[in-house]
Amino acid sequence: MHMVDYYYASSERIFQAADGAIDIFFMGNDFGSQTGPLLGAVLFDRFVQPHLARLAKLGHDYGMKVMLHCCGGVRELIPSFIDAGIDAIHAVQPSCRGMDLAELKREFGGRLVFNGAIDSHHVLINGTPESVRQATREVLEIMKPGGGYICGASHDTILEETPVENIVAMFDAVREFGNYE
Repeated sequence: MHMVDYYYASSERIFQAADGAIDIFFMGNDFGSQTGPLLGAVLFDRFVQPHLARLAKLGHDYGMKVMLHCCGGVRELIPSFIDAGIDAIHAVQPSCRGMDLAELKREFGGRLVFNGAIDSHHVLINGTPESVRQATREVLEIMKPGGGYICGASHDTILEETPVENIVAMFDAVREFGNYE
């Protein structure tokens, strides 16, 4: 609780000082692992969700959208994220349990913006430029319809062991297939 109070107060001071110059309140923590959530939904709702809702309300009170960084298999927690007022989730990891992109888009696409989903642990590191291009195109075909998708790697950053030509292939594919009409 004291950590949340500190984060709330420091964020509020930043928002006041920024005087409307910030569009997105980006916050987060990893609530998932490769095999699922670190806490079940019942415990998450009891111990974490109220604090998340408090922080999301702060961002909304300052006119911002709220994006939650949260890696891992968090499919079971997404309804709680939405109930807390989260507008977007960052670093969607399709290789984790429960993170099937088509199901996520179908079930939550109208209520949550997804950011990430280009597999940075396997596709970007081990693929060829052509396989990266194809995988990026496939993700875009699933996630782009109807909006609500920001294309990017499925991790905080593109990992240093990623071949440069694969990074270029991903961005070229986004430029070619990612435009909205």
